Amino acid sequence: MSTPTKKKGLGRGLTALLGNDVVIPKADTPQPGDALSVLPIEQLQAGKYQPRKQFPEAQLDELADSIKAQGIIQPIVVRAIAKGSYEIVAGERRWRASQRAGLTEVPVVIRKLDDRSVVAMALIENIQREDLNPLEEANALQQLISEFGLTHAEAAQAVGKSRTTVTNLLRLLELPVAIRELINSRQLEMGHARALLTLAPELAAKLAGEAAKEGWSVREVERRAQAFSAGKVPTTANARKPAISNDADVAALERELGDTVGARVQIQQGKKGTGKLVIHYGSHDALDGLLERLRK
Repeated sequence: MSTPTKKKGLGRGLTALLGNDVVIPKADTPQPGDALSVLPIEQLQAGKYQPRKQFPEAQLDELADSIKAQGIIQPIVVRAIAKGSYEIVAGERRWRASQRAGLTEVPVVIRKLDDRSVVAMALIENIQREDLNPLEEANALQQLISEFGLTHAEAAQAVGKSRTTVTNLLRLLELPVAIRELINSRQLEMGHARALLTLAPELAAKLAGEAAKEGWSVREVERRAQAFSAGKVPTTANARKPAISNDADVAALERELGDTVGARVQIQQGKKGTGKLVIHYGSHDALDGLLERLRK
């Protein structure tokens, strides 16, 4: 039987959440006290802390075919939440595919877990998986921060990422809905989104739509975002021309400052070296977080 995984690999942030002596087992690894059982499939329900929102149809169909041929090889991990009702902690894809395969019951491991352990197990393990899209990661991080009142630095420690990475991911939640939908559908990548964060919402959404339609590279979106930030309108004629170095320097500095403070930053240059530094925020909570980071 495998040994539970110590929190050490997940960072010190969880020590504050769950205590020094808590061991967080990998969700799919058998643990002492696990209760193996078979449950009617309708008694299971999706976990409320599941960060994954996208379950591609083709992948579910492929898994359903495998389940029809071989059954469920790895039990679904659940916890009891009421009489005859169980919440899925790990294995929601298997559960969904089992329904497609026509199964009426599924093998499960029933664990006694409190909310905090479920949050840690579900969110952290999913955040560390590579197949989450950036927006799913961002939502999972925001949920982790909200559940436990963490700072960006503490959340970064908890999931084994840098604070800058966490801050950049959370900034995606400030993007217009239209852009977030493009990220969710994987028509835009994290690099595209970061470039768009330097623009006003309406302009960012317009540029995002064009980028998805035309299949622009991250570099092309960055170039166009820089041009718009500098008050220029990129055209097909000048699409291959490099931006004026000063404009590029300003745009790069805006991105660097934005990454540091976790918000969209604009540099408005005036005459004789004067100018303004404008920091944008989308809500009172975002402003509170911004002030907290600036005070450090």
